[in-house]
Amino acid sequence: MRPTLLIGLLLLSACGVAAADYEERLPIPVARALKAAGLPQGAVAVVVQEVGAVRARVSVNAGVAMNPASVMKLLTTYAGLELLGPAYTWKTEAWIRGPLADGVLEGDLYLKGGGDPKLTLERFYLLLRELRARGLREIRGDLVQDRSLFAVDDEAPIDEQVLRAYNVSPDALLLNFKATNLRFLPDAGARRVEVIAEPLAEPLSIVNALKLTSNGCSDWRQGLQLDFSAVRSRLTLAGSYPASCGERAINLGLLSHPQYVAGVFRALWQDLGGRLGGSRAGLVPDDARLFASADSPALAELIRDINKYSNNVMARQLFLTLGIGPAHASGVRAQDGERALRDWLTVRGLGFPELVIDNGAGLSRRDRISAEHLADLLALAWKGPLMPEFAASLPLTAIDGTMKKRLQASGVAGQAHIKTGSLEGVKSIAGYLLDRSGRWQIVVFLVNHANAAAAQAAQDALLAWVYQRSR
Repeated sequence: MRPTLLIGLLLLSACGVAAADYEERLPIPVARALKAAGLPQGAVAVVVQEVGAVRARVSVNAGVAMNPASVMKLLTTYAGLELLGPAYTWKTEAWIRGPLADGVLEGDLYLKGGGDPKLTLERFYLLLRELRARGLREIRGDLVQDRSLFAVDDEAPIDEQVLRAYNVSPDALLLNFKATNLRFLPDAGARRVEVIAEPLAEPLSIVNALKLTSNGCSDWRQGLQLDFSAVRSRLTLAGSYPASCGERAINLGLLSHPQYVAGVFRALWQDLGGRLGGSRAGLVPDDARLFASADSPALAELIRDINKYSNNVMARQLFLTLGIGPAHASGVRAQDGERALRDWLTVRGLGFPELVIDNGAGLSRRDRISAEHLADLLALAWKGPLMPEFAASLPLTAIDGTMKKRLQASGVAGQAHIKTGSLEGVKSIAGYLLDRSGRWQIVVFLVNHANAAAAQAAQDALLAWVYQRSR
């Protein structure tokens, strides 16, 4: 063999080895950011792959099963789009039993929950307006809540913040995410903090013992002391609130689902001039008749709320809905949704043997999936007819959702649809990025480590690197 040819082959071989090694290394800016955050490379999993490419451009620990936190919502929402269809809607029904004459119902009104993930106060009010428009004024029986569609077991919250809205459990008759919005209005002149609760539904009461301070606003939540008595349905607010914060608000899940629905119904019904007897749980009887109903927005619209704002209870409602079928028309549990999702993965040829999925929201310490398989899911979605609906549901960098405040001063602003996820010890991103050469890239970056909260700079560095680097 001629020396020049031998040298050429050796150089090509060396380049091939270097390229293979390069794909197993993190880009230098990312590696530096991880080192500064005290995060070892073994605690991360990264995949960068151009859409349509056979091999990943960067692949680090890609096959390792890791907790993805809320990035798991990608799996739930795309499965929902394919299994249910983008136009799927949920229905909340009002049934009556007994004679109705001159606006008086001599019997019970039944509210049957259909699992609607977004039955807001506004939509619930419109449903009650329709009841009044159809001639119902006084309910001499009870408001009976039928929440039999879902059978949700009591479970421990993901953390000690048991009152925070992200810990609200799903329910067939979920109303307004079971959230009570507390708005804090400081009055420096009076040296007090007014608290407005919406909705303030029976039997909830609030005791305001907050003190106005001149402290800085960066840690205002830490100054609040919340003491909720479930027995008395009373929330006591103590601690401090800085005047420099201006108006701020938090959402809390205080009352039980039945209490919340009953209290809000009664308050709105009275505002509409209606009268009501008691409230209890029960099933719609065979001799009841449908009186009115309300449809949710379409699934394609609702997944924007789930993914852009990482709404946990909405994702869990969708996950349970996947399990509804001829054999599970009521009493649907999380395992029914999981079974339907795994069957769908099999049909689509996606073998995810490491997958552990508890509730579809990523709100779990047990959940596991690999970066490689998240990339496979994103690649599958990109090739399908529902890609526009799916991609549009993801937060847009520096524009909206959970990515609104990230990468605002970089070229990546507005160029990537990225789902985020975070739990204590978990920090994740996954989605699509349009690089400066006009190529779409799939990006997945999972971090599982005690210092995971410090990983944002490294993840943003990866997005910037992918955007800037072109072949």
